[in-house]
Amino acid sequence: MLELGVKSLVAYLLGAVLGSLLMGRLRGVDIREQGSGNAGGTNALRTQGWKFALGVVVIDVGKAVLAVGWLPGLALPLIGIDPVVDRDWLTVACATAVVVGHVYPVWFEFRGGKGAATLVGAVAMMAPAALLPVFVVWLATAMLTGFVGLATMLGTAMLPVYFALVEPRSAPLVAFGLVMAAFVAYTHRANIARMRAGNENRARRLWLLRPR
Repeated sequence: MLELGVKSLVAYLLGAVLGSLLMGRLRGVDIREQGSGNAGGTNALRTQGWKFALGVVVIDVGKAVLAVGWLPGLALPLIGIDPVVDRDWLTVACATAVVVGHVYPVWFEFRGGKGAATLVGAVAMMAPAALLPVFVVWLATAMLTGFVGLATMLGTAMLPVYFALVEPRSAPLVAFGLVMAAFVAYTHRANIARMRAGNENRARRLWLLRPR
């Protein structure tokens, strides 16, 4: 079980490396003090432009690729590969840890993003086909409502549905989908409050039903 604990911790620390704050330090800005105050890709795009946001996404997806695609199979010094630890559950633990690290980064006062880009990177490593229904729901919601936060929540909610239908015997994937759907909804609780109050920003370029 030592392997499970150590690798989950390493995945969390990888997740705590935030692209927006690293890019911000190069530019001399802290996007948590601008726009929505969130350290994620959407706020980076709105406040700093697409080039900055692209760098953020590359870092935030890349760290998940490392944590999920590379770390579980790595034989760490003095720990090695524990035959007792189930590889699927270990992968899911690392995937969960890297997303949690992004949202609550120890390096940045536990004030991070909402986990969407990092989650995409994790899913891409575990079940890339699952990204298609997630993207379809995300895009349809964004185009119909203009709410990126709502689109992200509903897109993530497709994960447990997809895993239950396509991978019903994979308890780790189904459990991961359920946990991530609930977690992403929690990280977007401020968006939910703003939507209920009627003052949530809309992505007007994506919103097909916007007033003319």
